[in-house]
Amino acid sequence: MFSETIELRGHIIDSLILPKVLDQILTHGANFKIAEIRIGEKRVDQSFARIEVSAETGEALDELILRLRQQGAEVVERANAQVASAPADGVFPRDFYVTTNQQTFVRFDGKEIEVRPAMINSAIALDRKKGTARAVKFFDVNQGDEIVVGHQGVRVVPVQRATTHTDVFQFINTIVDADEPKSAIIREVGEELRRARAAKGKIALVVGPAIVRTGAGHHLVRLIEAGYVDRLFAGNSFAAYDVERALFGTALGMNPELAFARGGHENHLRAINTIREADGISAAVHQKILTQGIMHACIRHDVDIVLTGAIRDEGPIPGVTTDVIEAQKIMRTKLGDVTHVILLAAIQHSLAVAGMLATNVKTVCVDIDPTAVERAIEHQPLQSIGLVTDVEPFLRELADCLTESRVRD
Repeated sequence: MFSETIELRGHIIDSLILPKVLDQILTHGANFKIAEIRIGEKRVDQSFARIEVSAETGEALDELILRLRQQGAEVVERANAQVASAPADGVFPRDFYVTTNQQTFVRFDGKEIEVRPAMINSAIALDRKKGTARAVKFFDVNQGDEIVVGHQGVRVVPVQRATTHTDVFQFINTIVDADEPKSAIIREVGEELRRARAAKGKIALVVGPAIVRTGAGHHLVRLIEAGYVDRLFAGNSFAAYDVERALFGTALGMNPELAFARGGHENHLRAINTIREADGISAAVHQKILTQGIMHACIRHDVDIVLTGAIRDEGPIPGVTTDVIEAQKIMRTKLGDVTHVILLAAIQHSLAVAGMLATNVKTVCVDIDPTAVERAIEHQPLQSIGLVTDVEPFLRELADCLTESRVRD
């Protein structure tokens, strides 16, 4: 048998770190012995555990220790991180360390360096001269860059439940099913957004076409006008539907208030053409061509709009980033200082954004598909809420909550 001793520190009981570590050990057919454990007596007290982990082979033990490190385990023997040169542009060396979105440190020359940004599914590039470590994607790495390999010298600090207070985000991956009441949760979300705005936090919304097609757009406009949206992430189709609704009263040729709408699918293309002719959404607003709708509200209230394209797009509208790599870079930059994200009926876009978030970003996902909700919040333990519901009643109630509070203020 091959063995290694690991240590866990912090709020490892109430944040379920210790159970997760033990579960990983048993799932991988290994054994453990708790050599020492100290459990905090009060809510603010931290706990400690030293665990001897053993496996049949050295390879199995190495793989298991890597997984345990990602849960916050520290190996007793502190060693420097190992590095290898990238063999070519866009290629990592074999056995490169794959990051999580948890806070991560690498040890080099006896000192720990924090990896920035905290980014999932990336490698770690080490700059000896600058004494820095950064998470890099394939398109960020150049031949000769020093990349961390293996798990030695890497320390992960998982998010832990706050001890000073408990709010609706402090329950692990809270998902409210379709048949459960949601008003209390929505009010809590509203209060959280009020606190975020008061603290100068950044609130981002990721939105899908269903918002426009279900007639929920004017509720989103109310949130924008009330100052609760700093950045809006969407695809070309969302912007096109919103513009079409503003110009012709339809979205992809349909109107939620009419059985038969005039113009049909032609309206969609005519709306795109109108914005292209005006040279963009902002120009169309300033030229008073676009006088209502979500895009109009964003321009009027200085909301930062981040639009990306897809293969199925028609147009696209000017200002849409169609290069997928460039879009990733822009989105990561725009998400860098975001504190709160609301994912609204935009599963593909939501999954892309969720994978770019640090674990301290509070996240709310709203979608009618329970699987979509579960996937979108799985990377945000202790910081996420999922609501399985139609987006229109959610936005309506949230806007009512925040705009009524605004009147009282």
